[in-house]
Amino acid sequence: MKSMLNVAFQRAVFTLASSFFSLTLFAQQPNPDQIAMLRWYAADYNATVALGSPLYLAFDGASMWVTTNNQTLVKVRASDGAVLGTFTGFSVPTGVAFDGANIWVVNWNTNSVIKLLASDGSVVGTFPVGGGPNCVAFDGANIWVTNSFVNTVTKRRASDGALLGTFNVGNDPLGIAFDGSNIWVANSGASSVTKLRASDGAVLGTFGVGSSPAFLAFDGANMWVTNSKSNSVSKLRASDGAVLNTITMGGTPQGVAFDGAFIWVANSGSNTVTRVRASDGAIFGTFPTGSNPLSVAFDGASIWVVNASGNSLSKM
Repeated sequence: MKSMLNVAFQRAVFTLASSFFSLTLFAQQPNPDQIAMLRWYAADYNATVALGSPLYLAFDGASMWVTTNNQTLVKVRASDGAVLGTFTGFSVPTGVAFDGANIWVVNWNTNSVIKLLASDGSVVGTFPVGGGPNCVAFDGANIWVTNSFVNTVTKRRASDGALLGTFNVGNDPLGIAFDGSNIWVANSGASSVTKLRASDGAVLGTFGVGSSPAFLAFDGANMWVTNSKSNSVSKLRASDGAVLNTITMGGTPQGVAFDGAFIWVANSGSNTVTRVRASDGAIFGTFPTGSNPLSVAFDGASIWVVNASGNSLSKM
């Protein structure tokens, strides 16, 4: 990715964080960097949507895409919570990501990732990855998938699915996130995160965090990691991996998302989400959700929460 684009985008991120996502940005066409960094949405609605066995979710600018334990992918319109489609043909779908035109779904049981058109859910292609794939992230040009059984990540070109590399990380990789230049992986079996250069997959560092790190979110300067067995979230400086803060959360924190000013953490063992100010780690509330909140996503106005055992989505 061109350095000039990275610099321009980093400046845009900090502008967004201070302005709570200005309406001027929403009027512009998002570029691949904005999509990759999850910094480009606009929506306004509050809803609770009944949905059987939801797992993970991703936003495409208009709709939430949700993988389920019912072996389906569900498209939910963000404006009113209406279910727009239910797509079948998956075998244990887990992680999901949007690349600006397509939805990518990890198919755990077949060690593959499936590419679908966001417009209508039609399958574009199915591509093999490593054993036990879990989560997926988009870096502006490529798709990255964590492979928990073989301790690797797979990099594929988003445009055509071409394999660009397989790279070693730590034990039992789970969550994955992009910081504008690098890919970060939560090694859930190693109490660490690995930072890889997105351009070539080179390992830039492995950094200790809490026990059983699960998911990650980037706030424009720092990487946040939920530590599911330590009941905490760690804040790492993205430039060098230094741990800046470790903050106590509710029971078994899992999903995490950034809204431009606050970090939101889903406490699956406490049926709550906690809101943390990104600048200093101050807690600004813990709020009840449905049963077993597993993952969270931001749509530009609200936080969506997957209630995995509650068979619903909440928008807060």
